[in-house]
Amino acid sequence: MKKIKYLFIAVFSLMIVASCSNFEELNTNPDVPNSVAPEMLATQVLKDSYRFWNPNSSDYSFANLFNKHTVIFETNPNPYQYYFSYSPYGSFPYGSLTELKRMVEFSKGGAYESSFKGLALFLKASALFDATIELGDIPYSEAGMAEEGITKPKYDKQADVIVSILNDLKEAEAYFAAGVNFNGDIMYGGNVTKWRKLCNAYQLKVLQTISKKITPEQKARFAAIVSAGNLMTSSADNYQLAYSTNTNASYPYFNGEATRLKHGLSKLVVDALKTNNDRRLFYFAEPAPALITGGATASQFVAYEGAPTQLAALPMTLNYQAGKYSLLNKRYPLYRDNDPFIKFPYAEQCFIIAEAIEEGWVAGNSQTYYENGVKASLEYYKNLPNTSSHVHGMAITQAYIDGYFVGAAAYAGTKVDRLRQIWTQRWLIDFMQARSYYPQFLRVGYPVYPLDPLTSMNPDDPTLYPQRWKYPTSELTTNGVNYLKAVDEQYGGYDGINLKPWYLK
Repeated sequence: MKKIKYLFIAVFSLMIVASCSNFEELNTNPDVPNSVAPEMLATQVLKDSYRFWNPNSSDYSFANLFNKHTVIFETNPNPYQYYFSYSPYGSFPYGSLTELKRMVEFSKGGAYESSFKGLALFLKASALFDATIELGDIPYSEAGMAEEGITKPKYDKQADVIVSILNDLKEAEAYFAAGVNFNGDIMYGGNVTKWRKLCNAYQLKVLQTISKKITPEQKARFAAIVSAGNLMTSSADNYQLAYSTNTNASYPYFNGEATRLKHGLSKLVVDALKTNNDRRLFYFAEPAPALITGGATASQFVAYEGAPTQLAALPMTLNYQAGKYSLLNKRYPLYRDNDPFIKFPYAEQCFIIAEAIEEGWVAGNSQTYYENGVKASLEYYKNLPNTSSHVHGMAITQAYIDGYFVGAAAYAGTKVDRLRQIWTQRWLIDFMQARSYYPQFLRVGYPVYPLDPLTSMNPDDPTLYPQRWKYPTSELTTNGVNYLKAVDEQYGGYDGINLKPWYLK
């Protein structure tokens, strides 16, 4: 739910930084340039969109708690682990809309104009998709229009926001189709073909996220996108940003050994991997010391144990001190150029389509898509650098991948079980990615996140999973009339975290 940003440092000259920092000044101050290269703005907005919000190992650990992938062993309970947050407020990414507008303006008449128009629409649509899923109704049609005199934008209904997002993604794809490869892109290197695939794949994600409310026409749109075939074809199309050995572009968990020593795996993750004899466990974790002392070896699945995320902080920490749980793998804090942040992977596209086939939205073989998604994730870990000495003798090989789908990992015989397999595998690809599967959990309820009312820190009702984030507190003072209207119409006048937005009703 909580939007997590990604770290990537782009070095600009002081002149460019000054010119980008205040666009009103840029247009009026004769001492600064009256234009900025659009590729510079593209880099800046992409960096701001995908950098981790506070690049240190401690906060990066917190970012992975909410989806029940990991736990923190501290005697004081961490709200992220127990269904709340230190700051239960969402955010509006409207500041970037002005930069995107300038990016398009400065590209007008140039060779890259169409490409930058596509980029602007995609970044607007994807950012506001995250915002509406976090919050509910949001300003969309009037967002970013302060220069046109609209400083208090109306809140659009979430159903209408979704329609606008889908239309903008479709239009973005058309702009990329008419465009050429461009500079300033730190995600795809300016490859418009990959951006086109992403725009189509992202529409599938948006449509599936509203599955409880989807219309027949929208299901037909989903099927048409799949049938057209201009989608991701392998992990080479992953929408990701790699970290580097540059000291200003390091993996957020780098040099976080002190954090790792109290950062463990959840029982939910460990048990899911054990069930499938899934070797990703050996890439994620260290064996539990007590189990090694008891005679197990690091290359055995039985040497690993996860912590129940709902267990109270004190007994959990005591169990950790007794060596009962597996800590995060030692490789995570060791390398600056560690695992890239994958905002939207090919594997997720496979699982989205597999579910849609099971639900009858589109024709096809759901087993093929399920298996392709799992294979893509396994191959990702097989090909990671800096891992061979950290996988406890249980490396993922091609032979292992080819033989993966046996036993519990084989595609199930009933629709219910098949969907659970798809959802579990989709959840697993988010491990240590600071990316949130949580809206999908709210949508489908699987895998089942442990909840104990005695340890839940949900302030309104400890028996419930939070359904949303609150609106930014600034809205009450800067756009109070529209904010209060939106809260009243959606949530009966109470801006609460347990109230369902439209897409979950």
